[in-house]
Amino acid sequence: MTYTVLAFEIHQPRRLNRMFPYERIKRIALGESVMERYFDDKLNKEIFERVSKKCYNPTFDILLELIKETSGTDKPFKVTLGMSGMFLYQAALYEPQLIEKLKALVATGNVEILGGTYYHSLASLSNLGMNEFMQQVKEHRELIKQVFGYEVKVFENTEYIYNNEIAKVIEGLGFKGILTEGVPKILEWRSPTYIYSAIGTDSIKLLLRHYILSDDIGFRFSLKTWSEYPLTAEKYATWLSQTGGDVILVAVDIETFGEHHWSDTGIFDFLKYLPKEVAKMGNLQWATPTEVITNTPSSGAISVPVEKTISWADIEKDVSAWIDNSMQRIAFDRLYKLEPYLREINDAGMFKIWRFLQQSDHFYYMSTKGGSPEAVHKYFSPYSSAAEAYATFDSILSDFEGKIGALYYRIKKARTPSTPTTTTSQPQTKYPPTYGTYNR
Repeated sequence: MTYTVLAFEIHQPRRLNRMFPYERIKRIALGESVMERYFDDKLNKEIFERVSKKCYNPTFDILLELIKETSGTDKPFKVTLGMSGMFLYQAALYEPQLIEKLKALVATGNVEILGGTYYHSLASLSNLGMNEFMQQVKEHRELIKQVFGYEVKVFENTEYIYNNEIAKVIEGLGFKGILTEGVPKILEWRSPTYIYSAIGTDSIKLLLRHYILSDDIGFRFSLKTWSEYPLTAEKYATWLSQTGGDVILVAVDIETFGEHHWSDTGIFDFLKYLPKEVAKMGNLQWATPTEVITNTPSSGAISVPVEKTISWADIEKDVSAWIDNSMQRIAFDRLYKLEPYLREINDAGMFKIWRFLQQSDHFYYMSTKGGSPEAVHKYFSPYSSAAEAYATFDSILSDFEGKIGALYYRIKKARTPSTPTTTTSQPQTKYPPTYGTYNR
């Protein structure tokens, strides 16, 4: 029997205010709080409501219907959801009924929620240590428990970013497994359709995404020049059946349904009929990641050194989608080097803004790749160019750095005992250490 795991990535970024570089001086002159204008929440609301209408609402309705229809059969439909804190944050603000629909899905018992980073961030890539990464994973875990009363057991990092060090940290946080990409250069001769152990851990098991079968739905479904077009549920179920192995992980963005592929492409019909067609295959069974991990032994160990970190992004399937060109690297280094000063200041509001700025999407928009990755990056970006994305981020980060510097200086000054001055010496002004620096 081959387990089939269907996982949906559910995330919406809180986009930055593209007008910030042009309005900053004016707002300061008017005495207004510039920091409130870091994010374009009018645009965020518009996009969230549009995607909710086209994708979230109909997809969640279909998933609940499919689970109820197959309940009590020998092949009940099961689904896995990876929800970022940023998605839930905006859903609560703009479309609270989505939270209720998700609660109804979870209540069926046939849905697994994955752990993740609350802010869909790149914190696991910071060379300043894993403390911030751990804090965001814990924050996400508490959010899921608070909203759904659910204890997460399996983890997915932002965009399936993975290496050996991440596995060690995740094991220390009590997780039993991790979902990541089945990258050929890491697997070599092995297949992604088996369970593997994570090198350097005692118990972490890895479920590897079958990127070909996943991208057949995520990228190629409505591509009329594709040799397999049109893709039917019957055809796809046959492919799954012929793949073999212990487990097939099919993972896509939830926006695949209704947003990336519009309703008139037949994508919703495909989803509705898929469980019925899978049920006809004698060697397939729907499962959740925890069920697979519990019931399937490891077929060997996988090692992914930090210098070979993988993800599910772009052709390269590494971290070049976010940290490749000089703009991305400068922005990344400046942002994460604020951490020690924020911890010294210990202001919850400043921490929140800093973490909003860590969303991977901000760096994704700065990509200057060509070819097919370029088309995908441009599809998701609200900017006219990577340079505009960087200029907006740089302006906001510079403003934020200034506020952090002022607060840090104030705290240090308050803690420094005053030194009596004499007529023969000049008072020495003390400044905080340089912050937000980066390596060129």
